[in-house]
Amino acid sequence: MSEKRKRILFLCTGNSCRSQMAEGWARHLHGDRIEVCSAGIEVHGLNLMAVRAMQEAGVDISRHWSKHVDELPDKDFDLVITVCGHADENCPLFPGATKVIHHGFADPPQLAKNAKNEEEIFACYQQVCLEIRDFVKSLGPLC
Repeated sequence: MSEKRKRILFLCTGNSCRSQMAEGWARHLHGDRIEVCSAGIEVHGLNLMAVRAMQEAGVDISRHWSKHVDELPDKDFDLVITVCGHADENCPLFPGATKVIHHGFADPPQLAKNAKNEEEIFACYQQVCLEIRDFVKSLGPLC
């Protein structure tokens, strides 16, 4: 009999960039072992630069959409990972034995605020995309 797949939620402020990237990487790297989704404590819409960075890394998140944590039909997660400080500070309570951990990543739009051109802006998204990939890879034992 197969073991029940673990349920993981990546939580960010607006579910537009970092949590979407984390969901995409988790599906790509561990989708056979976990159920994964992402949400925000607000809804900001899907960031197209994040979609582009992920696409260039070989992961398609173009069909993802920004959703509020309250929109999730089932909040019974094994693990909730907050990926920004604001979400960590405002993380809602989850039922049962849900473990909540924080692993923050820089906000790509904030990183890019002093960029001189679109190439420099995009490099900020690529940097965070790869940092998230490396973190999600390290989750293997938790999955």
